[in-house]
Amino acid sequence: MEYDRVTEDIIARLKQIAGAENVLTDEESLRGYSSDEAPLGLRVPPEVVVKPESTEQVSGLLAFANERRIPVTPRGRGTGLCNGAVPLYGGIVLSLERMNRIIEVDEENLMAVVEAGVILADLKAEVEKRGLFYPGDPGEKKASIGGNVNTNAGGMNGVKYGNTRRYVLGLEAVLASGKTLQLGGKTLKRSAGYDLMQLLIGSEGTLAVVTKVIVRLLKLPEIFTTLYVPFNDLHDAARCVSEILRRRMTPTAMEFVEKDVIIEAERHFGKTMPHHGAEAYLILRLEGETGEDLRREAERISQVCRRNNAVEVLIEETKERQESIWEVRGQFYEAIVKSKVAQIADAAVPPSQIPEYVKRIKEISQEYGVRILNYGHAGDGNIHVHPMKDDMSDAEWEKKLPKVMDCLYTEAVRLGGTVSGEHGIGLTKRRYLPLSVDEEQIRLMREVKRLFDPNDILNPGKILYAAQEEG
Repeated sequence: MEYDRVTEDIIARLKQIAGAENVLTDEESLRGYSSDEAPLGLRVPPEVVVKPESTEQVSGLLAFANERRIPVTPRGRGTGLCNGAVPLYGGIVLSLERMNRIIEVDEENLMAVVEAGVILADLKAEVEKRGLFYPGDPGEKKASIGGNVNTNAGGMNGVKYGNTRRYVLGLEAVLASGKTLQLGGKTLKRSAGYDLMQLLIGSEGTLAVVTKVIVRLLKLPEIFTTLYVPFNDLHDAARCVSEILRRRMTPTAMEFVEKDVIIEAERHFGKTMPHHGAEAYLILRLEGETGEDLRREAERISQVCRRNNAVEVLIEETKERQESIWEVRGQFYEAIVKSKVAQIADAAVPPSQIPEYVKRIKEISQEYGVRILNYGHAGDGNIHVHPMKDDMSDAEWEKKLPKVMDCLYTEAVRLGGTVSGEHGIGLTKRRYLPLSVDEEQIRLMREVKRLFDPNDILNPGKILYAAQEEG
């Protein structure tokens, strides 16, 4: 299947649909929408960028693009890490950034209705003014809600609250044909045939363009405590995670990080963590209604940490110290990837397999002579693994990296895990998808894609190979 090129008459029609001020064709703008934040990512400029301001404009744009066979790459804030927003075939980048209204905060039903371009940090700030809480907590707070939905984003709160999917009650989405779907709603329960809403969550813009989201909110927790726990042995820290979960303890967040990551982050941001001389660390956040509740839970977890040979258990109770720790934690990716040459494997394993996976990562590092840094959401088994180029030559790096990545993903799947915990598949990991899902599942995915998008205009080449790549 061949795609049409974007011509002057097509640009004129797009301006009629979305308004001339919302259609960009200058070289600088196109360059700015040519990539996402994937490490070692691709840069492919679109032929035109369109920033619609309403669902009606999205509908008109897609109907026109579908008729003319023009590829459309939906985009939130471009914070993805899998080349998912790269317009592989040129065409149109459809940016949802101007659809950024918080339409309603329904305090009575504990829900919010937002447009897809709303920034996560803005939603959190708005609902917290009202004593409410949106649990989604990926490291990138400038991501959009639509982007979180499209990748089923997780984050640091995942151990207690789970991924984005758990908090989506309704979606408005536009099909490639231009038809608009209203899925789900403000009811907490529903049983009405196939759940198309759940199908769209995590579909990375390949089935429809999400324009509006209804999210579930919770009561804002009263108080927090942070535990910062150093270990002299990486495997002790990993084993401690398994025991905490096995004993049914539920910290809000439980992060695992190696010493080298702490050192890189301190150097990059000029901030000092409470301890940085040990081999590995657990960082845990607890929440509760009373100080006594928190002290009791903190002591239970501290006992488990000590049994697993923790050097000490540092308990941070002041708001300022806690915020400083979690701010640095939220910037680990930037400290490692944005200031170095590195790749990321976003694998997830059953939490009980974290010690074995960490062991295998170290063995892979030694086997290939590639330094590999680890950190991540230990509570749900989602470890972010960074092979580092360091002083290798370009030729050596290009030879070793694919083999290292193959091993990292293969080992995760062997241990009962998956190739993506929260970043999605995009372009970067589509070659690894068959490790996680069998041939029949991939066949069904292709059929679903053809049903929703028969002309393959929506984010072609992501998750699955594009129709023209399949021959």
